[in-house]
Order: sequence, then C-alpha cells, then structure tokens
Amino acid sequence: MLREALSSILKFYDYFKSRTDARVRDYPLMQSPVEMTAILLAYVVFAVSVGPRLMANRKPFGLKSPMIVYNLSMVLLNGYIVYEFMMSGWATTYTWRCDLIDYSSSPQALRMIRASWWFYFSKYIELLDTVFFVLRKKQSQITFLHVFHHSFMPWTWWWGITLTPAGGMGCLHAMINAIVHVIMYFYYGLSAAGPRFQKYLWWKKYMTAIQLMQFVVVSIHISQYYFMEKCDYQVPLWIHLVWIYGVFFFLLFSNFWIQAYVKGKRLPAMAERAKQNGSPGEHIGVVANGKHLENGNAHHHANGKVLLGKVKEI
Repeated sequence: MLREALSSILKFYDYFKSRTDARVRDYPLMQSPVEMTAILLAYVVFAVSVGPRLMANRKPFGLKSPMIVYNLSMVLLNGYIVYEFMMSGWATTYTWRCDLIDYSSSPQALRMIRASWWFYFSKYIELLDTVFFVLRKKQSQITFLHVFHHSFMPWTWWWGITLTPAGGMGCLHAMINAIVHVIMYFYYGLSAAGPRFQKYLWWKKYMTAIQLMQFVVVSIHISQYYFMEKCDYQVPLWIHLVWIYGVFFFLLFSNFWIQAYVKGKRLPAMAERAKQNGSPGEHIGVVANGKHLENGNAHHHANGKVLLGKVKEI
C-alpha cells in the first residue's frame, strides 16, 4: 500500500517536471512549489496570528516615509511590467484576439516570460500591504478576503507560468492589472504624503470606475475564445479561470459602486467613524484591485478587500 502511494507520488512528480516550462526554472522562486508555498503560509500565519500578537502591547508605527517610498516604488515597478508586456507582444505582434502561447526561445518569447515573472514576483512585494496593516495596528482590515487574495494570487500565478507557459491571450489580465496598479499606487503615494496633497485626490471615486473597467476589458477579451470558430489556445483551462476571475470581481465591485455611490449607504457611516478616529474622512470610498489596502494617510478602500454586503473602513 505504502509502496503504491510512493510510486504514485513519484509518477506525479515526473509528470509535473515534464510539464514545467524549462524557460522559467532558473528564475527565483520557480524551482518548485514548495518554496513559494512555505513563504505564503508564513505570510498567513504572520497576518492572522504572529503579527497581531507582536503588536498587542506596542504602539502603532507611523511609517509615513516608508509608505511613500513603497507606493512610489510600486508605481515604477508596475510601469516597467506594463512596458515589458507591451514590448513582448501586446503592442507589437499580438492581435488581441486568438493569440497563442509562444513556446520558443526567441527574444520576444523570453521577454514575455520575464515580464510574467516580474508580475508574479510583484505579488510577493505586495505582501507588504499587510505588513503595514499589522505594524499600524489596523488588524480589523486584515479580513479573510484580504489574506486570501494576497496569498492565493501569487500561488496560482506560479502554476500559471510553469504548467501553463506565460504568453498568449491568457496573460492580458496581468498587463491590465499592472496598469491599474500604476494608477492605484500613485494615488496611495499622494495620500501618504500628507494633507497638503489631499486637494489632488479629488478623483477617488474614479478609482472604482477604473477597477470596473479593468474587469470588463479582461472579461470581454477572454470571452472571445467562446465565440471564435477556431482558436487553438494551448491551455483552455487558463481561459476559463481568467473569465471566472473577471466576472466574479466585476460583481464584487459593482455591488460596492451601487451601495456607495448610487444608494449612498456606506460613505456617511464610514466618514463618521473616520472622524471618531481623528483622521480625515474625505477620501473614503476608493476601491481598487481586489483587496483592501491602506498604505496612505487618507482613509480609503482600495485593492479589493470588499465583501458582498459589507465594506470595512480602513
């Protein structure tokens, strides 16, 4: 019995190794799923247990300067990722329709691999979002959805660029997501810079609109696959998962938009709580990118820690 189990495990491992894209094996955190899984498990433990205990009897850190540097660095990193995605296909040879995965080792194919890896690696840097929450004692914002998104996104992308080689129509959502991150982290950088920059943050409401547009673009683009007479995209499962992701988060953010900006149910209550906390309330209501995030001084909802029926205040 044990011998059969070990044999099955070895067979699966051999199959796994044969399917792994050899072009990414030498990149950091790409040798096996063990390393990245261990990092993400450690992140979860820190976010929900170790971190809050360490901060229990300590005063919250201000972290204004580190947050400014972090946010502006993320603007530059995501800008670079967008540029690399465009130059490796989306602004050069791709048709934006049935674009297949390039399995070759051509310069452009390797550039797409590199751009995809940088997008994947940026998700580990984004774990600092949660670290800032913990150190600033904003534990109420570390919801299940927040932790799930931050850990599940890099975990799934590891499989996406190993078993499903990077490139083709299945990677557009990464470039669009990076574009949104450029805008989003620029907003957070201004927000973290202090009250004198608050007058430049009048466009907070449009962050939610930009996020909704992201999911619309991704969903429409990937939906083409279902209406084409012939599209031999090599890994159809990736197409289905991207479509599900786009539609699911579009519904989440649509719900927020209706509740906050149409019915106006959320913002007054959150503004009142912001006043009680001694913080400016005029920047509440920004939602972006699938996870809650506050890495600025203004109170806002960003990065998508949004639950259906409830948006928590930051």
